[in-house]
Amino acid sequence: MKPRGQLMIEHRLIEKVLIVANIKAHEISKTNYDPLFIDKIVDFIKTYADRTHHGKKDDILFTELNKMDIYVQDQMIMNELINEHKQAREKVKELVDLNVKFKSGDTETVKEIAEIIKWLAAFYPVHIEKEDKVFFPNSEKYFDIKGLSIMMEKFNEFDRIMIHEKYQNLYKDIAGI
Repeated sequence: MKPRGQLMIEHRLIEKVLIVANIKAHEISKTNYDPLFIDKIVDFIKTYADRTHHGKKDDILFTELNKMDIYVQDQMIMNELINEHKQAREKVKELVDLNVKFKSGDTETVKEIAEIIKWLAAFYPVHIEKEDKVFFPNSEKYFDIKGLSIMMEKFNEFDRIMIHEKYQNLYKDIAGI
């Protein structure tokens, strides 16, 4: 498998989770709101979509491409993708903050929470399509077979250590370190 294959497989799971989240966002109200559901969606987006998936692109693919002389159009798309990753992180931070407010008794946040979920559910398919159909095929041409193989190894190593990183950070958080 090529690196883009792994990234595209990850896209399919992100899409499926956001379809469910979007359906629930259209159904929630002050009386049936489940803050634990939002915690699960936030954990998925932060850990899987952002740290794991975007991490491979930001820390590996984009880093390698930045070492190369790539076409201006490809650089522009890569910069757009980087900015879109930042936008998604900002929306998730807003979601976390609003969910904390809800848990503290502010039920007025439910509408805003639903709107952010809907925004994420609309945002990611466009972002994913840009990557799957434009950026991944275009960026792959900069790597030979060996380069793609090395990148795949880096992706696998990234996945392997990511779960340990998550729970090391959890330990530091609960220990107050």
